[in-house]
Amino acid sequence: MPRHVLGKTGVEVSALALGGVIGMQLPPSEKHDPAAIAETALNLGITYFDTAPGYNKGQSETNYGQVLARRRREVFLACKTGDRSYDGTMRSVEESLKRLRTDHLDLLQIHGVTAKDDPSAWGKPTGVVTALQKLREQKVTRFIGVTGHDDAGMLRRAVEMYEFDTLLTTLNPTSHRRPFREDLLPAANRKQMGVIAMKVMGGGNGCLAIGNPFQQRLLPYHDETSHQVPAAALIRYALGLPISVAVIGVDSIDELKANITVVKEAKPMTVAEQQELEKIVG
Repeated sequence: MPRHVLGKTGVEVSALALGGVIGMQLPPSEKHDPAAIAETALNLGITYFDTAPGYNKGQSETNYGQVLARRRREVFLACKTGDRSYDGTMRSVEESLKRLRTDHLDLLQIHGVTAKDDPSAWGKPTGVVTALQKLREQKVTRFIGVTGHDDAGMLRRAVEMYEFDTLLTTLNPTSHRRPFREDLLPAANRKQMGVIAMKVMGGGNGCLAIGNPFQQRLLPYHDETSHQVPAAALIRYALGLPISVAVIGVDSIDELKANITVVKEAKPMTVAEQQELEKIVG
């Protein structure tokens, strides 16, 4: 598994991360074992795990916790808080740690920045950034970051206002995501942030990839177009951008292994190849 430095954190992580949605947020059943997916990911070289308390009311964290209880030292663990207040963030993180069965995170991020956010309030004594900074001082987390797929302009404002270590945002070849590629990504690169790409396959259970169902763009992260392309092309596209990690959710061990094979064996796209895919997907 290729490994990349996560921006100014200086930490090396796997180029592919295991996403906390899709298969990892479903409860265990006879036909579905999320802990086995996480265990297999670790065994095959994935070191970056992504999750959040908002993924099925903490079920994703609980699923990860089964593996982290035994193999925490092998994982770069990234979690989030959807709260914007100091006290709410502290409570959220405390509950997440219990479900994850650990006493520390590697990365704690503000979850889902939207156009309705007010980043100027985050740094106040009662704000979320103040809480993140305190948790970093207490060594509850090593690094802090920000995430979002709703508004590239608001994310850029947050990136430029605070000294975050990382940015998790949506990067795929659709024209809908051009502001994230052409405006937000360079801003993060200038600040040497570790950039993690999400919605690589369009969100909505991978609606840009051939063979996956369309979602009729019911949510802002469903980026379907009239042209689906091979999943491998979407992974190669993301890894050809100036990012550190691509986080992809999977529904099964077979999907996980297929994605890992692409990352290990296929080269990231060149700029010319990326531009051609952008024309095709539109």
